[in-house]
This record gives sequence, structure tokens and C-alpha cells, in this order.
Amino acid sequence: MKGIVIKSTGNLCQVISDNKKYSCKIKGKNRLIDIEFTNPIAVGDHVEFSYDIKNQIGLIEKINNRKNYIIRKSVNLSHKSQIIASNIDLALLVVTIEDPITSFNFIDRFLVQAEAYKIQSKLIFNKIDLHDSRLELKRKEYQHIYDSIGYETISTSIYDKKNISKIKDLLKDKVTVFSGHSGVGKSSLINLLDPTLKLKTKELSSYHNQGVHTTTYAEMFQINSGGYIIDTPGIRGLGLINLNIEFLSGYFPEMVRASKDCKFKNCIHLNEPKCGVLHALENNTIAESRYKSYLSMLEKNTNYRKNNY
Repeated sequence: MKGIVIKSTGNLCQVISDNKKYSCKIKGKNRLIDIEFTNPIAVGDHVEFSYDIKNQIGLIEKINNRKNYIIRKSVNLSHKSQIIASNIDLALLVVTIEDPITSFNFIDRFLVQAEAYKIQSKLIFNKIDLHDSRLELKRKEYQHIYDSIGYETISTSIYDKKNISKIKDLLKDKVTVFSGHSGVGKSSLINLLDPTLKLKTKELSSYHNQGVHTTTYAEMFQINSGGYIIDTPGIRGLGLINLNIEFLSGYFPEMVRASKDCKFKNCIHLNEPKCGVLHALENNTIAESRYKSYLSMLEKNTNYRKNNY
């Protein structure tokens, strides 16, 4: 039998096949080739399985090749990563300007992953009904940066019916993953997109001012407007496993455009002479926040050469 994993909780998972749900176990010690993850199977995986009707348990025998995936740093094993979801058509990152703050670095890491695995991505700036004039100005600055690069950004709140409807149109006939920190309002948004789902939601922790984890595991839901939504646990750190750091700037669309003016083909945009990216940075056509994110990813993932020419 063939199916799609819609929920995975360690050794057990739920698989949907011909609109029926099956509880399944993973056969043996399935591990991914070349990359070490904490979870051998993820929501969105296309699998082949057998089913024991007597014991009402399935056995996953094969995980088909993934066309893409999004990962996060493992909570317990820092040297490993966890696959959040796979086989994604659209990735929506839910961003909040405050309570909790979504940093530029976090946004940029998410977009780099999406670029690397060729996943269409968009940013949703949520909870704008809570903004005063200061936060509203900050939101516009954020959105201007990403709009100018070419990413679509949508501002919304639970009271914004127009943009909720716009998001719903984006989801039609797609597998869409919703990601973001805990407390940014993913589950509330999903409930507005399809009220029949009735996902649990909680307010921010008053003590730490951080989101409470209402979603422990990623889970896929079929929505009434057509398509699937993957609701994910709140993410604190995103990994960059299996990305070729030598080509990191290739995952920044504005750097790709500017690098056409670089003198050296192997320019990594640090201190090389006649660097198109550095020139664009000086002229404010590349945002300083984006360049800082690039440097951060470079420093944490490789011992690059200071002089590359």
C-alpha cells in the first residue's frame, strides 16, 4: 500500500491512504543516506507499507525519495537536526515583530533553506492589530526589505478577513507548511483558514514572554478549500544541514544579482576587490541585515578563507 505520513510521534506514525488513516510502525532501523537526523521519518513523507488487519497496525517498509524538506536544530542533540516536514509545495513563515520577536537572522535562515530546496516561500506578518505606531513602522521596514528582494509578504491578524481569504487562495491544491516561533499565532491562523480543524491555541507565557508550545509534533491536515496544511512545533533554531556553504550567496536572490559585477568568479563577498555584493551593500541595494545574516551563516558553517583572491 502507498500513503502519506500525516503525523509522526517517534516510532509510531499515522499514514493516510485512499482517505483512510492507518497507525504504522517503522520497519527496522530506517535511516537516511548521508545525513544524520534524529527522526527517520517525517510528516509529508510518501511511503509504502503493509497493514496487519488482525492487530490493526501497519509496517512502513519504504520511504520514497523526498523532493525537499525543512529542518530545525534538534532540541536534545545539538549536533543533529530534525526534519520538520517534507515534500512541500509552499512554505509560509509566520512572523511577529514583538512578543515574540522574529529576528532577521531567523527569517533569513528559513528563506535560505527554502531557496536551497526550491520551495516557494512567503512571509506572513501576523498580529498587526496589536501594533502601535512604533511597531507599525518597524513592520513596514521589515516588509520593505523582503518585498524589494522579491518575496511576497502579507500582513494580517485574526480580524483581517481580506488577507485571511488571500492566504486561503494561496493554499489551494498545495501542501503548505506553516512555520515560526511559538506564540506567533500559527494555530490561530490555521483555524481561521479552516474552522473545522479546531487546533488548540494558547497565549504567551507571562513569565518568559515566549510562546507556549501547543503543537508538539508536526501534523498534516486536509483543508476544506483543497490541499493540505502542515502545522509545525514552534521553532527556535533552524539548521543548514546539507547546504553547500561555498555557494551560500546563491541562496540570497539579491546577492545573485549583485554578484554578476564581481571581478572574481570565486568571490565570497568578504573583502575581495571589485566585489559587486559589497558595492551593492555600500549603495543600500542590499540590506545590511541580510548581509549580516549571510556572514553569520558563513561563520557558523565553514572556516572560510579571509583572502579569497
